[in-house]
This record gives sequence, structure tokens and C-alpha cells, in this order.
Amino acid sequence: MSAADLELDARRRRARLRAWRRGTREMDLLLGPFADARLPAMGPEEIAAFEALAACDDHALYRWIAGQEAPEAAHATLVAEIRADAAARHGPPGGGGSEGREAGGRP
Repeated sequence: MSAADLELDARRRRARLRAWRRGTREMDLLLGPFADARLPAMGPEEIAAFEALAACDDHALYRWIAGQEAPEAAHATLVAEIRADAAARHGPPGGGGSEGREAGGRP
């Protein structure tokens, strides 16, 4: 493995850890699975974009992914990918349905 490959692998590991240790559980659950699924195939430019997104404030990032606010232009594509990944895993944001819940609202 070359030095460049080792560095890229280290960046992937740091980005994955950052995705799972956001500071809010909601963001952990949105970014963590996305990172697990996508980081292994990302190249240097894509990892740089993910690192830049991960540096954003959790509250703003959540609003972008939930569709409550438009993301900054530099992050729009990646936010759309994360939003699609989250919708595929959990359903669209704000669905509010009671599927999979018992009477009384408990899962």
C-alpha cells in the first residue's frame, strides 16, 4: 500500500468516526450509516467534501438534511445524497406515520 493510500484510509477512518460522534444522536443516525456505506468507495475529493460537511454545525446540518432549510451551495449535492440515504433507511422526513408502532405510540 502506498503512502497516499494509507493517508486516504486514515482520512476515511477519521471521517467515519466523526460521522458517528456528532454530538447529537439524530446526526449520528443520519451521518453514521451513510459514512459506513459510502466512505469506503470515496476518493480524495469526495472525502474532502464529506470532511467539509462534517465540520458544519449539527443544527444547521440537520435542518439541511431534513429539508427545513436549503443547504449551502458547496454542500447541496452531498446533503441530497445523505437525505436520499436517510429516506431509504427511515422513510421521508416528517412522515409522522405510526407504522410499526403499538397502540400508545411505542415501537
